[in-house]
Amino acid sequence: MPTPGSRKFEGGKLVIASHNPGKVREIDALLQPFGADVVSAHDLGLAEPVEDGITFIANAEIKALAAATASGHVALADDSGLCVHALNGDPGVYSARWAGPSKDFAVAMEKVEQALVQSKTSDRSAHFACALTMAWPDGHMESFEGQVHGTMIWPARSEHGFGYDPSFVPDGFDLSFAQMEAAQKHAMSHRANAFKKLVAACFAR
Repeated sequence: MPTPGSRKFEGGKLVIASHNPGKVREIDALLQPFGADVVSAHDLGLAEPVEDGITFIANAEIKALAAATASGHVALADDSGLCVHALNGDPGVYSARWAGPSKDFAVAMEKVEQALVQSKTSDRSAHFACALTMAWPDGHMESFEGQVHGTMIWPARSEHGFGYDPSFVPDGFDLSFAQMEAAQKHAMSHRANAFKKLVAACFAR
């Protein structure tokens, strides 16, 4: 059921507040059934705001509101990351920063593995978290969260996917996120779980 008082997306242009092509592709695929005219912040040449929030929702709201204000259109932002339980939830909201200025996630995955080895723990459990925020140019925002739990593996499996996908195997599966077909991942990912809540509140009639 829609959340009481939630605002509906009425169609038209929807800005994906991201400069990450993998993330834009994933969100675009999820939005296909709803007839949104999707364009990315990168395509519009929008500046990337400073993400100085300490939670996923805070950063998603920063990005969504910046894109909606700059473009004059409804904007949808995602802030997501990997939370490794034995590392006190790191890299968490700093997941992209662990990849360095070149955004090399092979480096980031190796940093996670080195940290786990140094911790001398057998606990390799982790979860991906996702916050989705839809913002309107007048400042109204709707935010939703989703998670998917699993296990960190090493060496990473497959060069497909993006981010930490090759080093994460979701609970109940033998394949890493990167080894899965896109449709399979989209059906059960942290982003898909958050997206279901967003659709129920802002798209479903």
